Amino acid sequence: MRCDWRGKLLSSARCLRLFQRAFAAGLAFVASACVQGPNYSRPAVEVPSSYRFSQTQVFSNPGLREGWWRELRDPRLDSMVSEALSNNRDLAVATARVDEFAAILQGTKAQAYPQIGYDLSGTRSRASEEKIPAFANPLSTSFSALLSASWEIDLWGRIRRETEASRANLLATEEARRGVILTLVSSVVSSYVTLLDLDERLRIAQATLEGRRRWVELFRARLSKGYISDFEMAQAEAEYEATAAAIPNLKQAIATQEDALSVLLGRNPGGIIRDRTLDSIQFPAIPAGLPSELLTQRPDILQAEQQLVASNALIGAARALYFPRVSLTGIAGFASSALKSLFTGPAHSWTFTGDVAGPIFTGGGIVAANRQAEARRDQSLALYQKSIQDAFRDVDDSLADIQNSYEIQQSLSRQVQSLEEGVRLATLRYDNGYTDYINVLDTERGLYNAQLSLTEARGDRYRAVVSLYRALGGDWLQTPPARSQ
Repeated sequence: MRCDWRGKLLSSARCLRLFQRAFAAGLAFVASACVQGPNYSRPAVEVPSSYRFSQTQVFSNPGLREGWWRELRDPRLDSMVSEALSNNRDLAVATARVDEFAAILQGTKAQAYPQIGYDLSGTRSRASEEKIPAFANPLSTSFSALLSASWEIDLWGRIRRETEASRANLLATEEARRGVILTLVSSVVSSYVTLLDLDERLRIAQATLEGRRRWVELFRARLSKGYISDFEMAQAEAEYEATAAAIPNLKQAIATQEDALSVLLGRNPGGIIRDRTLDSIQFPAIPAGLPSELLTQRPDILQAEQQLVASNALIGAARALYFPRVSLTGIAGFASSALKSLFTGPAHSWTFTGDVAGPIFTGGGIVAANRQAEARRDQSLALYQKSIQDAFRDVDDSLADIQNSYEIQQSLSRQVQSLEEGVRLATLRYDNGYTDYINVLDTERGLYNAQLSLTEARGDRYRAVVSLYRALGGDWLQTPPARSQ
C-alpha cells in the first residue's frame, strides 16, 4: 500500500508541475502584454520667475534648515516642538493612515500572484429511505483533502494599473502626513509666540494700572485738601477702572491659549511654563528660495500630484474592463468515503481549468466606468494646478505680511517713544499748573494703546515668518521624525 500511495502521489506532482509551467508561461506572456491607459507625465505648469514681494525683503539665509524654529533661541520652544511631534493625536492619526494605505497597496499587489489554499472536509448524512432502494444504505460518509491554486493572468495591465494607483495613494498619504507635521510645527511656534504676545500685553496693562493707581491715591490726597475738583477725581478713577477691566480679558485669553497649546503638545489642557518675553527671543532669518522649489518640497503640492498619478493609473484599469480576464485554476487532493483510505492511491483526484471571461453587453456600464475615471483624472489635474497657485499666493502673502508688519512695528515704535516723551511733558506741565489733568489722561491713554499695538505688531511679525516657512513647505521635513511603530 505504501508504494501504491507514493506512486499515485507522483500524479499529483505532475499536476503541480503542469500548473508551474503554465504559471511561468503566463509570466512571460504578461511581461510582454499591453498595459492599458496613458502613462503619467508631470503636467506643465506656469511658474513665476520670482516672488512678487521678494525684492522688498532681504533674504539673509541661503535656504531653509532642519529645525528652523531653533533660530528663535528658546530651549523651551525646542522641547515643545519635540513633544508635539511625539505625542500629537492628529499626527498619530496621519501616521496610522499611512500604515493603512501601505496595507492596501500590499493587498492590491497580492492580486498579481497565485492564490493557494486548502480545504479539509468530512461529511456524514442520512438519506430518506422512501427515496432509495431497500437494499441501499441510507447512511453515507465522505472525506476530502484538497489543495487549490488559482491565478488571474494580468494580460491587459488592470492589476498593474491598480497597483500603480495604490502606490500613488500611499505616497499621497505620506505627503499628507508631512503636511500634518508642517502644520503642527507651525501651529506650536505660532501659538507660543501668541502666548508671549499676550504675556507682554498683560504686563503693559498691569504696569499702566499701577501708574493709574498712584494717580488715584495722589488725587485723593489732593481732593481732601481742596487742591483738585471732584471732576478730576472722577476722571482718574474712571481711567483706573477702565484699565482694570481689561486685565481679566487678557488673563482669560492667556488661559485659553495655554489650553490650545497643551492640546497641540498632546497634553491635557493646563498651564505652559515659559521664562522668555517676546522681545528676548531672536528674530529668525528669512529663507531664500525660488518659486520652482515649491513643486518639489511643499507637501500639499506633492500630495496633489500623487493623487493625479493615482487617477491617471485608474484610467488604465477602467479600460482593461473591455478585455477578457484569463485565469488558471488547479485543484489536487484526495477524496474518500472512509478516513482510513483517504490518502490511498484510488482516493487521489485533480482538476486543472483555464478560464476566459469577458463582457459582451453591459448596458453602458464599462463606458460609464471609463468616463468616471477620466473625469476623476481631470478633477485631480485641476486640483494639482490649483494647489500650485495657492502655494505661490501663500508665499507672496506671507512675504507681504512680513514687510508690512515690520513697517507697522517701526512706526508704532516711534509713536511709543513720542508718547512717552509726551506723557513726561504733560505731567510736568500739569505739576506746574500750565494745563489740566485731561491732557495728561489723553496722552497716557494714547501711550497705553500704542504700547499694546506695538506688542501685537511684534507678534504679527513673528507669526508672519512662521506662515512663510509653512508656505515654503518646510525644508526640515526632508527627514521626517521617525514614525512610532
